[in-house]
Amino acid sequence: MFMKAIEESRIAIIVFSKDYTSSKWCLKEVAKIMECKEQNNLTVLPVFYKVEPREVRGGKESYERALTEHESMFRKDSEEVKIWKKALSEARSLFGWHLNDE
Repeated sequence: MFMKAIEESRIAIIVFSKDYTSSKWCLKEVAKIMECKEQNNLTVLPVFYKVEPREVRGGKESYERALTEHESMFRKDSEEVKIWKKALSEARSLFGWHLNDE
């Protein structure tokens, strides 16, 4: 149902946070959002919440560690993990806003 809502949207906001990649659901959502960006011209607006954009873009250690854990759970050759990594790489390279809440 949520994925259908993404498909029917014109704008999607991705909120990157400290532990974003530890959530399989967040990774599934970002993959769907980036798929719709490519296929349906969805506008994607990244927000970096309490995390430095350079840390997300540079593959922050906690982000990479979480992806490695997903790989070990799903096996390295998992197509789903490959899709997540590609989508995450594309999404974090987009222009976005940094909110530090200070």
